[in-house]
Amino acid sequence: MVLTICSTIGLQAWLTLFNNFAVEKIGLTGRQVGVIQSVREIPGFLTLLVIFVMVIIKEHRLSAISVIILGLGLALKGIFPSYGGLMIMTLIMSFGFHYYETTNQSLTLQYFDEDTSPWVFGKLRSIAAASNIGIGIIIYFLSAILDFNHTYLIIGGMIMAAGFWAFTRNPTDRSLVLQYKKMVFRKRYWLYYFLTFMAGARRQIFIAFAVFLLVKKFDFTVRDVTTLFVINNFINYFLSP
Repeated sequence: MVLTICSTIGLQAWLTLFNNFAVEKIGLTGRQVGVIQSVREIPGFLTLLVIFVMVIIKEHRLSAISVIILGLGLALKGIFPSYGGLMIMTLIMSFGFHYYETTNQSLTLQYFDEDTSPWVFGKLRSIAAASNIGIGIIIYFLSAILDFNHTYLIIGGMIMAAGFWAFTRNPTDRSLVLQYKKMVFRKRYWLYYFLTFMAGARRQIFIAFAVFLLVKKFDFTVRDVTTLFVINNFINYFLSP
């Protein structure tokens, strides 16, 4: 739960601040933002390699390391206010986020049975929405007194600290049957694969351009964007379970 909150806060902070930082601080164009968003998806594709990483690192420790990497990419983002710097920091953050989300789903299905895991997923999504509301309120007030650099450092530092704490935990239950550490494809799941692909495409288009449009064309401030996300997550908090 702690790691899910950290992962959620990291992504939400990135979503909320990215476009204003890109436009106001660096002056990026829509094309440059599109390139950065495309690069951000590279780690998502490379999560296929998580199977090989788990041969070396235990899965619950990989989850903690992923959150630490996410926090690192977020914390350093304000220190490199350039096109290249923003791209590299986004890539680092994205590696942490995507690898955590992969292990998160895997561990949830391993630790909980078929009847319990759907409820756990729903509850975690609800907690994630509540976390998004919390970080939205924090960003709303921080944006009035701090610049992008310090806001990124504070949020990223908190995430890294929680990740280091989680790295010292060992929730493994030795009585559980270990999962297969290999890729599994089933022809009968083709619809799920297709819907996942389409959902990713929809999300990518929205994340890449919707908020950027509001900032670039309609002069939305960090507070305006934060308010929109808080309203959205308030709804999700009640609907997700």
